[in-house]
Amino acid sequence: MKEKEIERLTKLKEIEKDLYSKGFQKICGIDEAGRGPLAGPVVVAGVIMPQDSFIEGVNDSKKVSEKKREKLYDIIIKEAISYSVSIIPHNVIDEINILNATKQGVTEVVEGLAIKPELIIIDALEHINTKGIPYQSIVKGDAKCYNIAAASIIAKVTRDRIMREWDDVYPQYGFINHKGYRNS
Repeated sequence: MKEKEIERLTKLKEIEKDLYSKGFQKICGIDEAGRGPLAGPVVVAGVIMPQDSFIEGVNDSKKVSEKKREKLYDIIIKEAISYSVSIIPHNVIDEINILNATKQGVTEVVEGLAIKPELIIIDALEHINTKGIPYQSIVKGDAKCYNIAAASIIAKVTRDRIMREWDDVYPQYGFINHKGYRNS
């Protein structure tokens, strides 16, 4: 691993390092994909990575190529202490709105973890039901925290795979190219 990448990952792990020094051992990062698109589900993912995890390339999913995200997804899943994914479909989003659908997904992710975390760090979301587990909301957490970045990759890859399947069913919409996001 190149020195520049080691420095980047070390910086990405600073918040978790501070939390570990305060006695937290199992920290779950949570992020979502799909709050901005016009079509498709919102996917929320949570992951508890080992303290010594140092996977080359982990970053905010928006900063990682699709091909690299696919590879990182497999590595993250394999290395994770525990992970969970919630997929909230479009009809639920239409019924309760995107924010509440995302919050519902967070609760489902927490419930789905095989190992309960001592602390949750989440990308810019407040007033969530974490089933009594304390949490910290971190603005731009996917770019500042290793565990949230890992969760962002799981969420994005899961959602992109769903949208590729939708493209097979509805090829006229071109989901394979834009994944439900507005074309610019």
